[in-house]
Amino acid sequence: MSEYPFPDPVVEIADVQELARDVVVIPNRDVDLVPNIGVIGGTHSVLVVDTGLGPRNAETVLAFASEYANGRRLYLTTTHFHPEHAFGARVFAGEATYLVNTAQAEDLAVKGEGYLAMFRQLGEPVARALEGTGIPVPDSTYDGTRELDLGGRVVLLRPTGRAHSKGDQVVTVPDADVMFTGDLAEAGQFAIFPWFPPHDTDVSGIRWIEVVERLVGERPRVVVPGHGAVGDTGLLTQVRDYLVELRDETWARRDSAVPEETIAEEVRALMVQRHPEWRLPEWVERGVGCLCAEWPGPRDQGRSR
Repeated sequence: MSEYPFPDPVVEIADVQELARDVVVIPNRDVDLVPNIGVIGGTHSVLVVDTGLGPRNAETVLAFASEYANGRRLYLTTTHFHPEHAFGARVFAGEATYLVNTAQAEDLAVKGEGYLAMFRQLGEPVARALEGTGIPVPDSTYDGTRELDLGGRVVLLRPTGRAHSKGDQVVTVPDADVMFTGDLAEAGQFAIFPWFPPHDTDVSGIRWIEVVERLVGERPRVVVPGHGAVGDTGLLTQVRDYLVELRDETWARRDSAVPEETIAEEVRALMVQRHPEWRLPEWVERGVGCLCAEWPGPRDQGRSR
C-alpha cells in the first residue's frame, strides 16, 4: 500500500462556522478527503449534508448533529456518491432518514464497491478510515427538486444532471441564501475530475460548465464548496472560468492534432502558471483526458461560454 502523503482524513468538530440562523458548516480545514459538512435546522427537523469518510467520521458528525438537533428529527443527504461525502451514511441508519436523488442512488449501487476498493488502496490512513464501511442504501429517492420542510424552513435538494458525477445535487437554503455545491465547486484547488476510463467516465466537463453557469446566475450569498473555504458567487465564477479555460486550452491543442500526453503536459504547466496558489494540480491531467474525449472536432470559429 502506498504511503499517504497528506494529513489523516479526519472530520474535526472545530471552528464550526455559522452561515445564517440555524445553518452551520463543519469546515474541512483544507484536509484532503474531508468535505465541508452542513447542518441545517428548522423548528422540527435538521438536515445533515454529507458524512465524511467512513464510519468513524460519520459517528463524529452524527454525534454533533444529534446534539445540535436537540430532539428535532434528523435527515441526511449527500451531494454525490464519492466516499468522503457519502460512505458514512450507514452510521445514520435508524437515527436519520437518508434522502438522495435517483441518479446518485444508482451511482452508489453500481459504482460504490469499485470506489471503496480504489480508495482503500490510497494509503493506510484512508484504509483505516474506511474500516467497516458498507455501501449505503438510501431510505428515499426522488427525481426533480425535492422540497424538504424542516419546519418554518424549506430546503431544496436539486439534482443537476451529469457534471462532476452522474448524480450530483445542489442543496440550497432559500431563506438564508446559502448553497452547498458538493464537488461542483472547490476553493483553492484545481477541479476534481474523476475521469477513470474505462471504469468511470461519467464526469462531463461540458455539462459541468453549463451547470456552474446556471448556479452563477442564481447569485447565492454564501457558497459552501465540497472542499476549501466558504465563499460567495465569486467562487462559482472562478470555477466556471477555470473550466472554460481548461476546455479552451485543451481543445485548441486537440484541434491541432497534438497527442493527448503532450496536451496534458502543456495544459498542466499553463494552469499551474496561471493559478500558482492552487492545490492538487494532478487533477488537471484528468480534466484534459475528459475534455479530449468530449472534443467535438476541429472548428473554425471561436467558442463562447
